[in-house]
Amino acid sequence: MPDPALLEMFQRLAMALGIGFLVGVERGWKHRDAPEGTRAAGLRTHAVIGLMGGMTGAMLPAVGALGFLALTLAFAGAFITFKVRESLRDNDVSVTGTIAGLLVFALGAYAMWGDLRIAAAVGVVLVGLLAFKDALHDWLDSVTWKELRSALLILGATFIALPLLPDRTIDIWGAINPRELWLLTILVAGASFAGYVAVRVLGSDIGVLAGAAAGALVSSTVVTAELGRRVKTGETHAMVGGAAAAIAAAISVSRVIVLLAITAVPVVPEAAPALAAAVLVFAGAAFAMRLLDREGDGADSSQKLTSPLDLWSVAKFAAFLGAVIIIGRIIADAYGQAGLLPFAATAGLADVDAVTLAASSLVRGGLDPAIGAHAVMIAVLMNTLAKGVIAFVTGGWRYAALYFAAALAATIAAAAVWFLVTPLIAPMFQTEAA
Repeated sequence: MPDPALLEMFQRLAMALGIGFLVGVERGWKHRDAPEGTRAAGLRTHAVIGLMGGMTGAMLPAVGALGFLALTLAFAGAFITFKVRESLRDNDVSVTGTIAGLLVFALGAYAMWGDLRIAAAVGVVLVGLLAFKDALHDWLDSVTWKELRSALLILGATFIALPLLPDRTIDIWGAINPRELWLLTILVAGASFAGYVAVRVLGSDIGVLAGAAAGALVSSTVVTAELGRRVKTGETHAMVGGAAAAIAAAISVSRVIVLLAITAVPVVPEAAPALAAAVLVFAGAAFAMRLLDREGDGADSSQKLTSPLDLWSVAKFAAFLGAVIIIGRIIADAYGQAGLLPFAATAGLADVDAVTLAASSLVRGGLDPAIGAHAVMIAVLMNTLAKGVIAFVTGGWRYAALYFAAALAATIAAAAVWFLVTPLIAPMFQTEAA
């Protein structure tokens, strides 16, 4: 029977060799047209580097830390020398190949004593970064300063500001938890930026439906208004605009389901079935309108959205969301849980996300999930009606009629599920939770 320790040693050496071989394949393929002997490191060299790193790591118990350091420095010095000579000959100042070779050696050494899954994962990531050089450079060339600033903003808000905020309520009503509030704000801001990126990636040739779907991640209300403007100016047809507005509404309601699933799981069995029915009807209505459309020619109608993230917009949303949560808590304390429903009807006209997150916060604080679900459903209904009015004002009666038809069908489907299906489903989940 083979010695388990010896078998493991061979497996780890094979991993070290495999990482070097994989990187060598990418390096060798990229320089396949170069004459023999003109490259400092190709397929064989990188495979040997990986194996050398593995053997150096294997010798660590025998040679000790100083011996391991000496072997590592000897390899690094020789490898860097040859790469410098190659760079001088080719007039190439790129240091990527040098770092890749050193990393192959390090991964080979790590594979002898570390987690093989981590070694393999890092090796694959390294090969991917090397292989997609042109694609990464093309993407970087297309990034604007506003986009980069927005990405840095949300990263800073997540990894710098968030850990510094206190994780406790700070107001007299016990409603505002700064860290929780900021996390929810980042969640919505991230969804907005994802919508902007989706529009940039999809491009204008995908058409109005894809543009509306991506734009709805930013704001379905803005998408509805912009579509109305395009319909009124003749840039697109009413049927196309109505289909796109229905798609935007479907995305908006889907976003509510996702927010509930992330922030208030107990509300999901109460609200998700009816909301899902509305999503399906909105999507079906959009498909039917596009199928029946005889005016559209597939012209470009993609949304031209600006980057949604800046300090002012994030601060405004945080302030608005905080006010919504505080008002909701005051109403709940003064008038009981039923007082949230007229509040949701009013606030839902402006921002259904804020009401959803506020209701989620209250549910986590002890509010009955059924009342939270009622508040969310009322907010979604009022927001849907508000977008219908916006559609009429911006796009005229025909565009608004198409949207209202889809909204009415979605409302009827949601109401049917709410009254007939939810009472049967929700108790099942409550029983499992208990």
